[in-house]
Amino acid sequence: MAHKFVIEQNKAGEYVAKFKYNAETIFWTEGYASKAGAKNAIESMKKNGPVAETED
Repeated sequence: MAHKFVIEQNKAGEYVAKFKYNAETIFWTEGYASKAGAKNAIESMKKNGPVAETED
């Protein structure tokens, strides 16, 4: 699969959820204190993303 969500720790020790296409990071979230927080962010994007409006 070419695109995926990845959870990584940043330099501050926070967990960040990233959406990657091949090796390129398309977008990322704010830092979370726990890995569970980053997982919840991913689940929220999966649930709400397909119906989200686009603003120009």
